[in-house]
This record gives sequence, C-alpha cells and structure tokens, in this order.
Amino acid sequence: MRAEPVAEREAAKTLGGVLRGLGYSEEAVVDLLGDEAYGADRKEAPAAERRLPATPLGTAIRALFLQLPVGAAEAREAFGRKGLDALEATGLASVGGELEPGARVLPVGTLLVAADGDPDADGDDPPDYVAPYTPTSRTCDFLTPRRHFDRALDVGTGSGVQALLAARHARQVVATDVNERALAFGRLNAELNDLPNVDFRTGSLFEPVAGETFDLITCNAPFVISPENQFVYRDSGFEADGVTERVVRAAGAHLAEDGFATLLGSWLGHDEETADDRPLAWSEGLGCDRWLISFRMVDPLDHAAAWNAPIAGDAKRFGEALDRWLEYFERLDAHLVSEGAILLHRRDAQEHTLRIDEVDENALDDAGDQIERAFASRVRLARLERPRELLETTLAFAMPLGFERELAPKQNGETVVVDATISLQEGTSDVLEAAPEVLDAIASLDGRRTLGRAIDKTAARLRLGERETARLRRSTVRLARELLELGALRFS
Repeated sequence: MRAEPVAEREAAKTLGGVLRGLGYSEEAVVDLLGDEAYGADRKEAPAAERRLPATPLGTAIRALFLQLPVGAAEAREAFGRKGLDALEATGLASVGGELEPGARVLPVGTLLVAADGDPDADGDDPPDYVAPYTPTSRTCDFLTPRRHFDRALDVGTGSGVQALLAARHARQVVATDVNERALAFGRLNAELNDLPNVDFRTGSLFEPVAGETFDLITCNAPFVISPENQFVYRDSGFEADGVTERVVRAAGAHLAEDGFATLLGSWLGHDEETADDRPLAWSEGLGCDRWLISFRMVDPLDHAAAWNAPIAGDAKRFGEALDRWLEYFERLDAHLVSEGAILLHRRDAQEHTLRIDEVDENALDDAGDQIERAFASRVRLARLERPRELLETTLAFAMPLGFERELAPKQNGETVVVDATISLQEGTSDVLEAAPEVLDAIASLDGRRTLGRAIDKTAARLRLGERETARLRRSTVRLARELLELGALRFS
C-alpha cells in the first residue's frame, strides 16, 4: 500500500494523541530495537520484529516504524477504534482483515514525522517518493541554531521535518517544495504535531518567497550531483552542482540582519587543494560570515556507486548506471565530489569572517548553540587590534572538553607523552592536537583568570625558561583562538 496523506485536522490530532499515549517515542524505539534502529533498512524488519514485546507499544512500532502488517484484533487493542479511524482518515494505513501500513511514522525527538518507508530495494520508487527522516535530515537538524526567531524558511522541505523543528522556536515558518505529495505529508505532519504556524507553499526553492526575508533558513534540498532526473527527493534537475549554488546565493539574499542559514549541499572539485573553491565563490559577497563544513570528499566512481547501491544486485543495470554517471562527470571535468554544509550569518560589516573545517558527520551532535557562539567569537576576534589583546582577556569553557595524553615507555622505564589532544565532547566533536603544556594552560581557564595569567602559572609550575615560556605563549594563543572560533571557549 502507498499512502496518500491527508491533513485531516481532527483525525491527525487524534492519532497524535493516541501514539503519544502509547509512549511511541524515539527513546522507546531505541530502547526496544537498539541504537541502530533508525539506520536499519526494511530487509532487517523481520528480525527486528522479534525484539518487540506483545504490548500495544510493540504493535505500534511493528506497524508504523517497521511497516509490518498486524492483525485487526491486535491493531484494535493497540490503537483503539478512534486510532484506527484516524490512521485511515489520514491515509497512513488501511484496516481490513489486518492493518496494512502505507507510510512510516518516525518519532524524531518529540515530533512524529510521517513519510514513505525506506527506498525500494530495487531502486524503483515512484518519482514523488517522500524520504523519511534520513541521516542528512539529522545533520541539518544538528547544525541549525535554535534561538527564538520571528520568521523561518525551510527550502525543499520534503516531509516537513526541518520546518516542524523550526516551528517550535519561530513565530512563523514557511516551507517550500515542488513535490505536491511531499507538501501533503508536510501539512499532515504539522497537524499531527499541532503546529499551526507552518505555511506550506508550492514552488521551486525560493520562488514562492520572492522578496521576503527570514531570520533562519534551512535547506536539505535534492543536492545529489548526477545525470539523472528520476527522483524529486534526490535529483534537482540542475546541471552539475547548480542547485547548491542557487541555494547558497539565494539564501544570502533572503537572510534578514543577524539571520542564520544552514544549507546542506554537494559541490565539484578538480583536486584536493581547490576542492572547496566553488562554494567559497558562491558565498562570497553575500554580506555574511561563513563557515564551510566538509563531511566527505570522494571521486566520481565512489559517488556513483554509493547513490546507485540500491540496484547493485542487478549487475547489468548497475554497470550501465555507473557508465552513465562517470561519462557525466568526465564531461564536467570533475575529479572530486564533496558533501557538506555552508553556514551563513548575516552581519552588516565591511569585512566578514570565514572558516573551513572537516567534520566527521557520524560524530556530529547538537551544535546549534556552538554555531552561534562560534560566529560571535570570530567577530570579536576580528576586532582585536593587537594579537596580545587576547592574552588580556578572560576565557572559560563553553562546552565539555576532553584532554587526552598518549604515553609511551622509554628504555629507562620512564614514560613520555607521544601524543596529546583536546576534543570537543559535543557539537561538531572536533579533535585538535597540541603540546601537553598547552593543554595544561587551556585546562586551567576558569572564567576568572586571563589567558596570559593561565599561561604564566603553567610556565611557573613546569619551571620553563624564558624561551620555552614564549613558545608556550604563542602556541596557547593559537589554540585558544582555534577553540574560540569553534565555539568551544567563550569570552567571559
């Protein structure tokens, strides 16, 4: 069964109440199915089903998370008559001799998000397939600031999940998409979560909001670079990385002063040294501070193989797809494909800051507050008139930091530090190398003593000479700047 979602207000409200009453939540799913539950595909559902208890909650997870049919009596016991009627009225399931789910309802934090199930194993999904909450959805979520905003915009909204997340901290949200079926899911999900402040509009990217500005813009649009135009959720129809370029340039034009944009995308490169030149050019001159975060950089073959993995079981079809994709990249004279995020902060200034980082997407955690601190710190650092001014400032930890030292034995039985790192324990989870004495100086920052005083105390404790102290001062200032730019330290 394929769902035809209907934003029936009372039915959606009833269904949301029933599911929350059952304890149908992200925490419950992970508790019963394990930490990898959200990353599993449909072929693993029969095994996962065996982990579920014979309870109403187990039945709900079986039907709406694993998308397995359940008997009518079992469904009635779990959802009740009103819940079953609501599932049918919203188009999410049919009820006859058994309950047959037509969509997947994922608990995402405190939200309930309905969409199509996992992609078809043979890669034969219809063009208007609506992707569920995916790893890139989570990435976009984690990289979005969550302060209170007046107006927010989600471009290429799909199931509407980014718009719904924004609706909890924005007065008004606008969500756009060219896929009418995606917008139908989005409207249903807004009702399911009782979020009436989302306006869903039909149209490509920013076309439905011409002339409007927003305090927050998110975009997890179809950014896959390919010769295909098969799936609305994946293929943009733009040549090369044109969709990412269009989104970045337009986002700058639609950002209000002090507004933030979190934009996921792909871009082409010729070699590692110039891999990020294209997004840097697109984002220049927009009146924004910029943070370019790269998650991965692969060659065209790896890129093509990954996105055609659903048809890898059909050797002929898979080979033809690889040939077609590789010919396309050869025509574009592209040797590298990068995926990442472009973060923007609109600020009225003569000069704007820029930072480029590589981040392990799998280690990423909620970084919204970190991103705001990072942009604010970079502005303050740019205003320092003398490098030594940083030594006179008072700094403190803005998040938990981990200090590690790897020890190795010497021949005389003593140990020596062979590697020392400082790591962000949340957010972007960066890991930075530093000398042990530099880590000691950073670790002593408490929000009361200046950076210079922390360095001097460390040098005195270690009995460093004048030259070693000067070297410690330079190295610690460099690391402190880095940690401030990452939002890991803060000015106090």
